[in-house]
Amino acid sequence: MIERTPILNAVTHTVLFLGFLVAVLPFVVVAVAASHDLFHVNLVPMPLLPGGHFWENMTEAWTRADLGHKLLNSLIFAGGVAAGKVFVSAITAYAIVFFRFPGRQAIFWAIFVTLMLPLEVRIVPTYAVAANVLGPYQTILDVTGLTDLIAWISGIRLDLQFGLLNSYTGLILPLVATATGTFLYRQFFLTIPDELVEAAKMDGAGPIRFFVDILWPLSRNNVAALATIMFLWAWNQYLWPLLVTTDPTHATAVTELKQLIPNVGGVPEWNIAMAGTLIVMLPTLLVVVVMQRWFVRGLISTEK
Repeated sequence: MIERTPILNAVTHTVLFLGFLVAVLPFVVVAVAASHDLFHVNLVPMPLLPGGHFWENMTEAWTRADLGHKLLNSLIFAGGVAAGKVFVSAITAYAIVFFRFPGRQAIFWAIFVTLMLPLEVRIVPTYAVAANVLGPYQTILDVTGLTDLIAWISGIRLDLQFGLLNSYTGLILPLVATATGTFLYRQFFLTIPDELVEAAKMDGAGPIRFFVDILWPLSRNNVAALATIMFLWAWNQYLWPLLVTTDPTHATAVTELKQLIPNVGGVPEWNIAMAGTLIVMLPTLLVVVVMQRWFVRGLISTEK
């Protein structure tokens, strides 16, 4: 048992308070900068007391970057990625744990190894597939000579083209696979007692019913934790939406923050940029506050 003394409690609370200050200081600086005018925000050092231009800067950032439409795009993108990751990882872990087939452990470790391959490492092949989903099939036809054979028989040369750029599908679909979620669900499913599985079989529950009626309700804390993590991860993505959405119609709020930063030689309106950053940051803070209880339960619950 950890000993509790007044001195130890004071030291603990001091460390926690210092950690809180370190964590909250960037948010305070952003909020203060968003409340100043152009002159005061460029002073060195910048005043640390709030100014009187907060709502003016927020309105300007909202209008200039078209954040209303871009926040909706970000919500669709992040929500779609989170939902896709939760469903795909749950189904994958369910198959690995509860179905007996050759090579299932090798498949799991192959999935687990992809943790060492972040999006930035595989960005080029992923973009190539998104630009033309049928490209690999076209390559197979070309290598095997079937393209020439079909052209010789029919006089038509196949050129398979189907891209996902500038679409919600292109934003979401390439990111729905997750080794982290698969590992999280696998560890939880391994704690399910065999007696529960046998009882479900005796009651006539098939694989789909067992998953939907028993496993899914039991794993609601895991769903909340994984959905929260993946929503925040997708919301903060910059590189992938920047590559896939060349049309501003499908751009996300994070990528559109660059509209608030001046080009070379321009005046740095950091007050407007910080106001836009604060707007984009608020939805993620709201998600963390709302989902905090279920997020913590999903990570440390004794049910796991």
